[in-house]
Amino acid sequence: MSTSLLLELFTEELPPGALRALGEAFAREIAAGLAERGLLGQDCLRKAYCTPRRLAVHLSAVLAKSLDREQSRKLMPAKVAFDAAGKPAPALLKRLEKEGYPAGIDASGLIERRAEGEAEYVFLNQLVPGMPLASALQLALEQAITRLPIPKMMSYQLADGETTVQFVRPVHGLVALHGREVVPVSILGLDAGRTTHGHRFQGVRNIELDAADAYEEALAAHGQVIASFDARRAETERQLRARAAALGASLGPEENVAPLLDEVSALVEFPTVYAGEFESEYLAVPQECLVLTMRTNQKYFPLFDAAGKLSNRFLIVSNMRLAKPKNIIEGNNRVVRPRLADARFFFDTDKKTRLEARVPRLAAIVYHNKLGSQLERVERVQLLAGKIAREIGADPVLAERAAWLAKADLVTSMVGEFPELQGVMGRYYALADGENAQVAAAIGDQYRIRVDENEAPANLVSMSLFIAERVETLAGIWGIGLKPSGDKDPFGLRRAALGLISAFELLGAASQAQNHAFTLRLYDLLQQAASLFKPGTIGTQVSAEILEFAYERYRNQLIQTYERNAVEAVIALQPPLHEVVRRVRAVIEFGALPQADALAAANKRIGNILKKADASASPADFSLLAEPAEKALAAVMERVSPAARERFTGGDYAGALKLLAQVREPVDVFFNDVMVMAEDPKLRNNRIALLRDLHGLMNMVADISRLAA
Repeated sequence: MSTSLLLELFTEELPPGALRALGEAFAREIAAGLAERGLLGQDCLRKAYCTPRRLAVHLSAVLAKSLDREQSRKLMPAKVAFDAAGKPAPALLKRLEKEGYPAGIDASGLIERRAEGEAEYVFLNQLVPGMPLASALQLALEQAITRLPIPKMMSYQLADGETTVQFVRPVHGLVALHGREVVPVSILGLDAGRTTHGHRFQGVRNIELDAADAYEEALAAHGQVIASFDARRAETERQLRARAAALGASLGPEENVAPLLDEVSALVEFPTVYAGEFESEYLAVPQECLVLTMRTNQKYFPLFDAAGKLSNRFLIVSNMRLAKPKNIIEGNNRVVRPRLADARFFFDTDKKTRLEARVPRLAAIVYHNKLGSQLERVERVQLLAGKIAREIGADPVLAERAAWLAKADLVTSMVGEFPELQGVMGRYYALADGENAQVAAAIGDQYRIRVDENEAPANLVSMSLFIAERVETLAGIWGIGLKPSGDKDPFGLRRAALGLISAFELLGAASQAQNHAFTLRLYDLLQQAASLFKPGTIGTQVSAEILEFAYERYRNQLIQTYERNAVEAVIALQPPLHEVVRRVRAVIEFGALPQADALAAANKRIGNILKKADASASPADFSLLAEPAEKALAAVMERVSPAARERFTGGDYAGALKLLAQVREPVDVFFNDVMVMAEDPKLRNNRIALLRDLHGLMNMVADISRLAA
């Protein structure tokens, strides 16, 4: 019969960043260790607990002892085990003795002769007694301790003053209860008991657990501890949102709230939310600075008004629940002021020096020892930004100015203190310097991960700098051999490629809407970027490799939304980035036509023929067409080709593909009636040339052979 099991390690304060992962891993490993040894009952439920001072797991159905089981093990070939008279040979007797069966024992009930393949072997049949829970849990606990994802191991001495053990933090208590019974296990110098401990200041110090199922309730009722991380996080969030709503404020963007919520939930055992306040004069400092210092240094939740503007109120998640929290609130108010004062000092001091005066100091900052300084990088990006601006209709003077100032905030006090504010502070300082608003916006937009319709930079100057910075990064970092490998991408080249894709998509869509030609090409930009580095730095094949890399990233992104075959068909041609999505949609539409499968198969057949053909064959000569089927195919091609190419040139990819449906029947007849590889070289070459023309027509939009099953 199974009953519940509780196991708890009571520790000193665990690292908050790793707490949740440690708690989940501890529960998972204990459950796995018991399951491996046959101790988990049917439908056993696992629940992990973790607080700053404990890791625990509750298992709903655990056996006191695993079931006895029959085991049959191969010992040796029968011809070795028995003599000519069929009696056990010395080799078998010696082996049985090794297995615990003394000489003279009747082995007839233990051993069995069985054929296996063409040979006969002797097997030992045993009844293996079940493993007691204490033994299994001891092994599972020892195994779990070694497998936890501990970021940094800590060595400490046990109470005997001699023994040194290792764990993430010193462990001071071990609870192991199976139902109401203590399981006699030990670890890290501790023997298991039934005593857990409450909140450091507000709970009962020692809590005697009556049974495993009483753990969570007892800690909450007597210990002032919410043992479950998820429950504690949910309670923290509930209080935060309720208090923010009561103050007529919000916590800000969800993507910023969630990580901090995870962190504070790992710092407290019984969360209570209080509201703090600072002097409104600090709001003259850019709110990004104040928000960052409150969240990063103090773990406070800043509050915002309905327009997203920072207020001078903030929320504190405390580990103390007091009827009169005045001292906690005033103490936190005092603590935050010096931080905000530092931010104001940095901001005011930085503004005394113009950004353009800081640019020469970038020469002292190494970008990469093979690629030079940040100033050299700025010079390369500036040239690229100007070229891009001319291509997309932006003001090249403003684009070059933005690129020149883009990295100047790296030598400011504020960015030195808060590197996360790169670009953000550059924008503020540019505005304070009286720079053009488009220049300031571009400096602020340069660090966006990607751009889309909702996050697009407000001007083409921003887009020029955004593209230039990423192209220079890809060409330089890839060019010196630091391409991504596996899950390692320390320079963010995958992110840079996806950012470029998003920019080309947006610019292409805008050009199409305005009926303007979009001429920017990634390969050309990569070539230009490579030429700006010192001779010999960047290899000749780098641009092609990066282009392949970018299209592979695009492929992986698109197959999450579109049919894989359609994506593969388009990506195979590496068309201009801004055309890819429209082509994929057109191919999907084409794939729904009844003629699509046959044309895809024919296209694949044509491709195989052309691979073996003479690449230097001359264009098709219609006067040499002899068979009715090839004449019919040529006639349809002559009629369809101009219209299809016109639609293709106009960006009507779906229309161009739909016209191909007209060639389906003549193509089928051609392959039925015409011998392509004729003995006459003129006929053979002319037919190959006709197929080459057809292949080009069919694959203008995509390699439709990829649609063939």
